[in-house]
Amino acid sequence: MENRIVAENMAQLFQRAAEQYGDLPAFATRIKELEWEPVSFRQLYERGLNLATGLIDLGVKANDHVGLFGDNRFEWILSDCGIQLCGAADVPRGRDVTDAELIYIINHAEIKIAFAETAQLANRIINLKKELPTLKKIILHEESDSKAKNVLNITEVEEIGKKLRDKGDVQAESRMKAINPEDLFTLIYTSGTTGKPKGVMLSHENIMSQMKVIPIELNCTDRVLSILPVWHIFERVFEVYTIACGVCTYYTSIRTLGDDLKNVEPTFMGSAPRLWESLHQRILKRVKEAHPMRRLLFHTAYFLSKQYKSSLYFMFNRKLKTEKESSLLRIVQLPFHALRWLVVTPFYGFFNVAVLEPIRLSAGGSLKATVSGGGALPNEIDRFFNYIGIPVLEGYGMTETSPVIAVRTEYQLVIGTVGPIVEETEVRIVDLETGDTLYPDRSHPENGRGIRGEIHVKGPQVMQGYYKEKELTSNTIRNGWLRTGDLGMITFNNCLKILGRSKSTIVLLSGENLEPEPIEMRLTQSTLVEHCMVVGQDKKFIGALIVPDLGELRAKGIKAETLAEASESEEAQKLIRAEIKKVISPSNGFKRHELIQEFELLPETFKNGVELTSLFKMKRHIIQDKYADRIEAMYTNESTGGK
Repeated sequence: MENRIVAENMAQLFQRAAEQYGDLPAFATRIKELEWEPVSFRQLYERGLNLATGLIDLGVKANDHVGLFGDNRFEWILSDCGIQLCGAADVPRGRDVTDAELIYIINHAEIKIAFAETAQLANRIINLKKELPTLKKIILHEESDSKAKNVLNITEVEEIGKKLRDKGDVQAESRMKAINPEDLFTLIYTSGTTGKPKGVMLSHENIMSQMKVIPIELNCTDRVLSILPVWHIFERVFEVYTIACGVCTYYTSIRTLGDDLKNVEPTFMGSAPRLWESLHQRILKRVKEAHPMRRLLFHTAYFLSKQYKSSLYFMFNRKLKTEKESSLLRIVQLPFHALRWLVVTPFYGFFNVAVLEPIRLSAGGSLKATVSGGGALPNEIDRFFNYIGIPVLEGYGMTETSPVIAVRTEYQLVIGTVGPIVEETEVRIVDLETGDTLYPDRSHPENGRGIRGEIHVKGPQVMQGYYKEKELTSNTIRNGWLRTGDLGMITFNNCLKILGRSKSTIVLLSGENLEPEPIEMRLTQSTLVEHCMVVGQDKKFIGALIVPDLGELRAKGIKAETLAEASESEEAQKLIRAEIKKVISPSNGFKRHELIQEFELLPETFKNGVELTSLFKMKRHIIQDKYADRIEAMYTNESTGGK
């Protein structure tokens, strides 16, 4: 904690990092294997001042919104530095932004100047110019000999600023002094699949609050590998955190990740579930293809590690507890776990070094920890890596909370949870039906632990609101409490466990967002479908729970007296599958990730007051709980995508 720089705003953080860490490397760009081009904290700040001065000369005013469209690279963080130092706010988005999103974001945020990572992206923006009345200039991250009007390279803008500063221009320094903690730091537009994107307003105070509470200790000797998109707040906060701690961040890519893990030997990295799922598959594939003796050695090592870690978790109160534990039962079980731990330890020690250590080297070998975020980490993968000694911590947050709400730590690593709530943050669990607070509830014997409800958050990281959306903001934040739309509970280990979503938006394992209502509406327009609910949160693809129309099935020749019989009918399943493929298709305007790949026919209809509200809206969490086994069945063989 004492190593972290404390600042009131991002501009001040860049300045203090330059003063404190000087010529230490801040960011490094890969030239080729084993060759990196570093930029020091002092160089970053000086170049940021030059860029800021150049931006001011181009007409950027304090509190203006500057577009920042691109993926991970040093020029992205340099651009952000320049934007912050001139008192403006960035509006970031990845290189894969669609034309429709570009038009909406640039116009809605009233962007006059935008950074673009590549000439190709810049040309796309230029081709949209007629629909972008506010946009005046584009600044390229990559070097280009483009002669397009109002397109500059970032080095040109830096040079403009440097010449002005050499002549005594101190406008950027003056702008920095005028920045207030409540001023806008970034305006991040969340994905909108069926509706318009929402602009999340995060202040300097929001992001600086995160620097105080991230429970991971880093210092100048650490190395961080960056692979996630920096425009996303999850990766962004960690890159800001490395600046506060004086750590060098190395930019890698999917193509070079394997080599860079071995060569850089990172001690920390932000990661996504997909990365660990891919690594898990590769490890198991290598094991399967190995000599039988090597397979035996691996399975023996994993078995011993599982016994060792399970007993360790029990003894140190790190075993998941969703219900109150009997003190007597714990006293009875404790000697067993202690004895098992003592017996297994010497064998585990040998196999850990001989068999598991080479596997850990594939992830760099020096990882203190990696925080997985942006989606739920599958339990089996969570257990696998923590059992073999790669400390994968899971965190929970959202763009609207800058983003960290909870994160596991080395000392509170409870598999199946996202860890304890971070400092300076309040969380309450609220009943979806009544709005009553379930946790914390002093009238409850356990203060409300173990009870499921919607997660509400209050703290210095909560956004200012949605840009130009007062009604949406007031519906999302009430009396300082932000409604996350996620369901969860506080466990008896005092950790937060995520249980699903109360709002309908589905986030797939790939990170794609989709709204289920248009899909459901289109399906229920079919005479064959009475009700349907789309599922797929944190899965590879979406599926559907379908209540077929029994009368229509009979009219089509299906012999069934009840829905229960129809749900077991192969003919009915074939008929519904054909209908789904016909209705939910690209030709009808649905995107690839919106296509239903699996479904389950339900044996009974949705009833008013049970699965449906009085207004005939689906109670998604009730349906999800009731048919949890059927939903799980849809994903037991994800690779087939069919019954």
